[in-house]
Amino acid sequence: MEDNQFRDRADHALEDLHRRLTAAADRHDFEADFNSGALTIEFETPPAKFVVSPNSPVKQIWVSAQLRSHKLDWDEARGEFATGGQSLAQLIGSAIGQQLGEEVKL
Repeated sequence: MEDNQFRDRADHALEDLHRRLTAAADRHDFEADFNSGALTIEFETPPAKFVVSPNSPVKQIWVSAQLRSHKLDWDEARGEFATGGQSLAQLIGSAIGQQLGEEVKL
């Protein structure tokens, strides 16, 4: 994948995730902010911060959540970034659900 293609795909994926998070934040107790190409998700109780950001040199999206790091590659068959059979939205929804102790669908 070319650098500009990765940037376009990563930007689209993070913008889409931010839209989903903004809608879910109205129903759940967290805040999402998309700034300078990185997405942060913050929780007051219990306090925590997740970070989702593109890593251009390796053409992955990296997620830091709940003391774990996830590296998502572009899955051509699915047409999205994924890891371990989960899409970016599924991974983040699951991590937020674990953080809040309730089901969260994005």
